[in-house]
Amino acid sequence: MGKYQALAQDIVRLVGGEDNVKTVFHCATRLRFKLKDEQQADAEALKQVDGVITVVKSGGQFQVVIGNHVGDVYNELNGIGQETSEEAEKTSLFNRFIDTIAGIFTPILGPMAGSGLLKGLLAILVATGLLTPTMGTYIVLNATADALFYFLPVVLGHSAAKKFGGNPYIGMIIGGALVYPSIVALQASGDSLTFLTIPVVLMSYASSVIPIILATFVSSKLEKFFNRHSHEAVKNFTTPMLVIMLVVPLTFLAIGPLATYASQGLAAGYSFIYNLSPVIAIAFIGAFWQIFVMFGLHWGLVPIIINNLSVNGFDTITVGVLMATFGQVGAVFAITMRAKDPKIKGLGTSSTIAGIFGITEPAMYGLTLPRKKPFIFGVVGGAVGGLVGGALGTASYALGGLGIFGVPVMIPQDGINLSFWGALIGLAVATIVSFGLTYFFARDKQQITEEVPTISEQVGLPVLAPVKGQIISLDEVNDTVFSSGAMGKGLAIIPDEGVVYAPFDGEVVTVYPSKHAIGLRSDTGVEILVHIGLDTVQLNGQYFESLVESGKAIKVGDPLIRFDIERIKQAGYDVITPVIVTNTASYLDVLPTYQGTVEPSRDVLRILV
Repeated sequence: MGKYQALAQDIVRLVGGEDNVKTVFHCATRLRFKLKDEQQADAEALKQVDGVITVVKSGGQFQVVIGNHVGDVYNELNGIGQETSEEAEKTSLFNRFIDTIAGIFTPILGPMAGSGLLKGLLAILVATGLLTPTMGTYIVLNATADALFYFLPVVLGHSAAKKFGGNPYIGMIIGGALVYPSIVALQASGDSLTFLTIPVVLMSYASSVIPIILATFVSSKLEKFFNRHSHEAVKNFTTPMLVIMLVVPLTFLAIGPLATYASQGLAAGYSFIYNLSPVIAIAFIGAFWQIFVMFGLHWGLVPIIINNLSVNGFDTITVGVLMATFGQVGAVFAITMRAKDPKIKGLGTSSTIAGIFGITEPAMYGLTLPRKKPFIFGVVGGAVGGLVGGALGTASYALGGLGIFGVPVMIPQDGINLSFWGALIGLAVATIVSFGLTYFFARDKQQITEEVPTISEQVGLPVLAPVKGQIISLDEVNDTVFSSGAMGKGLAIIPDEGVVYAPFDGEVVTVYPSKHAIGLRSDTGVEILVHIGLDTVQLNGQYFESLVESGKAIKVGDPLIRFDIERIKQAGYDVITPVIVTNTASYLDVLPTYQGTVEPSRDVLRILV
């Protein structure tokens, strides 16, 4: 019987038996099961098994934490439920979708935030009378600020195609076709259009997100297909021609109509809800407006807004829009206040300012949506603000500006009344609710803690920083296996450079097949696990390059692993890197000696013997 065979048998028995195991694979520290029925697994009994550190249920996985010898235990499982790459890709489709959306936006966050700030500045200049919309200066600056948002399909065509592994310039061509002047003119005029006698349902794709992402996803698949089946001599031009010739019409014929019908359904749904309860209807818009915008469904409500103003003299949808905006503002402001990383704080500040003026894309795609909880709390804040605004009878009496500049149109012709105060109170409530929930219940994984216990660097065995970056406390890592200390004491680093260096003289104990983690042992016996990112085992080695093998002797500062920080982030994974002393129990204590930004040559841990 192998050394770990009994442990493997106990684990299989306590997860419900081999028949209950759908798939299983392992990362640097744990066995990751997908079970047919988690109710059959006895988590408490598993925690008592000698050799099992703890049990974690996360992301649809039943995770049994073993430690550094997890690979040996896995080898004793006799291949039960081994996961195929196809099954791995089906994991958490919603999370993958959100991470893909956020990853596509990562390269353009800076320009988007800058454009949003310029739009806000122009709004202030117009409101104060320093500029008017007919002045040449305003026209030029407005075109400058609005260009990225109007031509968003073109910009996203590039980043989405790159994300999906396609030619980014093909993505740009597809995006350009969606906002091509003659197509836009036809849509604006209401004229009909056919393609090969098939009627084309025209809609505005300016500033849209989902249609171009779906189109580039299809184009990247077709591109790979045509490249495989085309001759080398001609595929450089035949593949792009075939892809755009097929995908652009497909987008106009299929994606456009689907979005149009969904928008019409949304409009009908809102009318139904409003007839039942205006208060609930406004809260509904406050909650879901940002989601509608992301899918391009909000256009279905625009005719209702205009119709309400012309027929009734007032509209309430715009009240929900205002609350939804400030729901995201509160969430991103909370992220900014908690952040210690200067990059996050800088992006958060500009995104907050842009959001106040109604430009929420930088906040949503750059900060709240990738972190999921802040986005959800922003939705909750928008809903609560909508309830308050609806209960106080808030309505808009004209088409107004975005963000804070939408408040003045909520004053009726006979002067300030409860509608105006309801708008101010509602947006304040939306901001406070989303801020409070995010600040206290969605603590940023990437923040730098303000207090890190330190000791004299002259005491104990030293461990140098294996990665250049920002140090945070281990309990801030969004993975209970690491943050609970179950694997051992240590710290975590948000890397600024994609290289892992040897933190001491010693040897490489384990280089994991997925290359996302490495086990090291010093000449003095200290055992360290450097785990690059969270759940990055799912990448199967993509974006990682191992420079050493197990058993290799190492010296301080030797490069061990290279990894692509931006690609990993764009794939939707957190790059925060736990550094764990896995044999903590062998020592009196493990204490950090440094905080803030650290270089690989810096002493960051001391092992008390």
